[in-house]
Amino acid sequence: METTKNMYLSMGISEQVYEFGNQILEELKERFAAIDANAEYNQLKVLKAMQKNQVSEACLLGTTGYGYNDMGRDTLEAVYADVFHTEDALVRPQITCGTHALALALMSNLRPGDELLSPVGKPYDTLEEVIGIRPSKGSLAEYGITYKQVDLLSDGSFDYENIKKSINEKTRLVTIQRSKGYQTRPTLSVGRIGELIAFIKDIKPDVICMVDNCYGEFVEAIEPSDVGADMVVGSLIKNPGGGLAPIGGYIAGRKECVENAAYRLTSPGLGKEVGASLGVLPNFYQGFFLAPTVTAGALKGAIFAANIYERLGFGVVPNGSESRHDIIQAVTFGTPEGVIAFCEGIQAAAPVDSHVTPEPWDMPGYDAKVIMAAGAFVSGSSIELSADGPIKPPFAVYFQGGLTWQHAKFGILKSLQSLVNKGLVTL
Repeated sequence: METTKNMYLSMGISEQVYEFGNQILEELKERFAAIDANAEYNQLKVLKAMQKNQVSEACLLGTTGYGYNDMGRDTLEAVYADVFHTEDALVRPQITCGTHALALALMSNLRPGDELLSPVGKPYDTLEEVIGIRPSKGSLAEYGITYKQVDLLSDGSFDYENIKKSINEKTRLVTIQRSKGYQTRPTLSVGRIGELIAFIKDIKPDVICMVDNCYGEFVEAIEPSDVGADMVVGSLIKNPGGGLAPIGGYIAGRKECVENAAYRLTSPGLGKEVGASLGVLPNFYQGFFLAPTVTAGALKGAIFAANIYERLGFGVVPNGSESRHDIIQAVTFGTPEGVIAFCEGIQAAAPVDSHVTPEPWDMPGYDAKVIMAAGAFVSGSSIELSADGPIKPPFAVYFQGGLTWQHAKFGILKSLQSLVNKGLVTL
């Protein structure tokens, strides 16, 4: 019988890279056990919500046309609301991606003359055109909604003094991005998010606090909605879709905020009553059920990558030992060649399109060429093994995903092998 090691060797991993990876893994057993314990808790949380809401076979059937009285859709939204401990939720295939979900939450809860505040610095690149930081048709700026931003301090902490100065009578909504985006700042823990929300609410209790929860779901035992967030927003082709959701996004939060989003998504007067589920409900339900375990595997992969590349002397955020609050691992190579070689290795490890070579390109919504490695079953699914990064200083790559820990491990070793083969890393 062929051994596991021989399988790795037959798939392009050298003995030197394989043994280097195993040395790192020996040091991570205790951390991986803690991740498994957290996944078990979150698995039970999802199961409890499904049982409470009496998910049945009829919930998996779906609807067409207007989608009136779609029991499966409405029950799934009740499940999400229970898992996130919110009053309501909107979970729809008509929400096309994470950026759409965030735009929907913002545009439905802001009105002309209102001001949007980001107290955690620059938002993710694709939101710049939503807000109007970069001019774009249909942006918030075109509707007379202004924007203020308070950058994090150099040590990654909140600039409470300037946040307080920035909150005024026009401040209607505060957007808090949990993950780092294409930056090398720390990801925000749920605890830190709660502290920030409490500070803001103390100054202006009626302000809406929205958290971009992308890549953070099920990484911790609690979510931002447990610490005061009025809305948590995310994509179903990231953590909560469990790798099975083919499209979709969610907004969970206060009933009024979610209703506003539903009326914006469909039409005034219609709201949540319409929107056919079009046969995706089995994948939505099963993906959400699997999400805690899938997220745990991706989290192990991120920690493994951090320790591998930190040991080799590259800047990594988070570092190899600090606590984790999302599944993204940033590695700074300092050169375009490093970013490209890493992504080529991830692509070569994919189950789909492993034979193609990713190249940087002018991707819509970004201000620089971006390279993306994603040989995925669902196009663009970043809960699956993937890596991407803008080709601009500091030339950092952002790695995430892996539907199983075993695949994430192989992908990371393949990325290292690519760098070794190109002479960019010496073991």
